[in-house]
Amino acid sequence: MREICSKTVYFLIIIVALLGIINSPIALFLGFIYTLIFNNSFKAYSHKAIHYFLKISVVGLGFGMLINETLETSREGLSLTIYSIFFTVLLGLLLTRFMRLDLKLGHLITSGTAICGGSAIATISPVIKAKNKTISIALGIVILLNSIALFVFPAIGHFLNLTQEQFGLWCAIAIHDTSSVVGAALGYGDEALRIATTVKLSRTLWIIPLSIFSMFLFKTKGEKIKIPYFIILFIVAIIINSYHILPEPTTNFIVLMAKRLLVITLFLVGSTISIRDLKSNGIKPIVLAFTLWIFISIFSLIYLKLAPVYNTIL
Repeated sequence: MREICSKTVYFLIIIVALLGIINSPIALFLGFIYTLIFNNSFKAYSHKAIHYFLKISVVGLGFGMLINETLETSREGLSLTIYSIFFTVLLGLLLTRFMRLDLKLGHLITSGTAICGGSAIATISPVIKAKNKTISIALGIVILLNSIALFVFPAIGHFLNLTQEQFGLWCAIAIHDTSSVVGAALGYGDEALRIATTVKLSRTLWIIPLSIFSMFLFKTKGEKIKIPYFIILFIVAIIINSYHILPEPTTNFIVLMAKRLLVITLFLVGSTISIRDLKSNGIKPIVLAFTLWIFISIFSLIYLKLAPVYNTIL
């Protein structure tokens, strides 16, 4: 009876999300509560679904963007992207050694914070030949911080009166996973959503040079580097929309369903969070991840606030 109830509630929440009745933070929260109350028998499938649903959602959002605006946004976020990745990786390497943390675990947490959360961890882990337990710890911590960011960032953005552009850039830089970046920007405004998605995906491409750096750092050879090919589909979607190849009602419907699929994805993300697993691995990995997250959040926020002043002086 409990198993039937568990499955019923699970699919009921997915249907509610698909109908657009709940937003991103509520979906994430419901996923977390669901796992606390029920034994999530879909956990193994959830990880695979998150992987595919997120990519489909991002490609779908591309049908709501224009190529000229996208290129301009990528250019504006380039300098902040470079600085934030460089300083976050450097700080992560130093803190990992200072805290005497497992080097591979520290590097995975650093990579996830610097670039794109779970995607970076999944890409870097085979390159440095990390063990499954190490990968699970890094992923669990990143998912936890992503969950916090989804609730905290919009509130801070409104409190600091950040513009749509500033908030979109801040999300793309300071929040780990693309799912939470888009989820946080989704409720802030369409402009913030467009900027956050574009900058985050361009940031994702930095997985490639970081993977090469990781090979030299850990002296590994012969491992293949995974290239995020779905970004090509995202660009194709933008081109299709820019040249009006599909009717506007069709592209509007695709964008709407992409947003709702993202809400479902965030419910699945919430359902995979395990506080028990995080507690069993000690406090050091969480301290490292939290410190790096605070650093990149404050660094990018200060940069965004000072950049207009600097440009005015010039």
